[in-house]
Amino acid sequence: MIYFDSAATTFQKPRTVSGAMTDALATMSSPGRGGYGAAMAAADAAFACRSELAELYHLESPEQVVFTMNATHALNIAIKSLVPVGGRAVISGYEHNAVTRPLAALRAETAVAAGPLFDPGAVEAAFARAVTSQTDAVICSHVSNVFGFIQPVEAIAALCRSRGIPLVIDASQSAGVLPLDMAALGAAFIAMPGHKGLYGPQGTGVLLCGKDVETATLLEGGTGSMSLQQAMPDFLPDRLEAGTHNMPGIAGLLAGVRFVRSRGEGAICRHERLLALAAAEGLRRLPGVRVYARPDLADQTGVVSFTAEGREPESLAAALAERDIAVRAGLHCAPLAHRTVGTVDTGTVRASFSHWNTPEEVGRFLSAMGEILR
Repeated sequence: MIYFDSAATTFQKPRTVSGAMTDALATMSSPGRGGYGAAMAAADAAFACRSELAELYHLESPEQVVFTMNATHALNIAIKSLVPVGGRAVISGYEHNAVTRPLAALRAETAVAAGPLFDPGAVEAAFARAVTSQTDAVICSHVSNVFGFIQPVEAIAALCRSRGIPLVIDASQSAGVLPLDMAALGAAFIAMPGHKGLYGPQGTGVLLCGKDVETATLLEGGTGSMSLQQAMPDFLPDRLEAGTHNMPGIAGLLAGVRFVRSRGEGAICRHERLLALAAAEGLRRLPGVRVYARPDLADQTGVVSFTAEGREPESLAAALAERDIAVRAGLHCAPLAHRTVGTVDTGTVRASFSHWNTPEEVGRFLSAMGEILR
């Protein structure tokens, strides 16, 4: 199978990831639940994973790294820690339902700071207009999951710092691909999945918490600490990690993060962008195909969306699947992004790449698309 759906999940993982997960099942119980060998092995692995992530994203302490089930879980904690019921938020025009649905559940007054696709200056200006002293929080995706558009989070972070407004960054599509410096950005929270660019297993996610940022719990329960009191501990990570940890997942995530750090985010990003550039150039040569990318892939990661005149995106994806080529079609759980760009009525076909893909696979994909359109 040619797998071009890494914006959803990086299906191909380093062998070290499955090896670490198997080893965890055989050697680890749960951290904080005892002083015996299996519990201590789990504690060591969890701390090692927190430490790797703290170093990668420039956090002062590994305790600021909270394990979650996925980025959606992390975003819910972040948003509900900052935005009260009926509160006010400002978001970009490219947000995922993992941002918009929690805000809808809070009945928040939400302003959308939308700018044209691949125009970071317009996005920055839109945020400058939308953020006011009454804003409870700003939430912005670093990279659009539909179009690969890299949004100007550094400029948005500077704006938030200057106005004293907390910022949540959704790094679901940038973690493992683009650098993020928590200390320099001054973000309140950065949320990310483990199973995409960090090459960990599904069911893992991370919430990076700013120093001394107040947090609201989504779950209450056992933590292995402060067991006499009935309120959740007031310190991280225990406050946000109720219940038994997913140690096979955390061990696999640790292996994935180490893989990314050994290869380098820059090298991975360059490889993915070269593949996306080749795909975009080839798709443009096909009749009736519209590609959502600049010619030089400026302000874009290794994600390419496209449509074909007279063809439903789902039918194109199904035809590719019959040829063992995996892409994703539709609205990609991000109808707001499609509304911003004008594709909400049809959706798009999305091809998204990873470290494991090759130019030969891109060539086979383009040949298959030509055959399907003929």
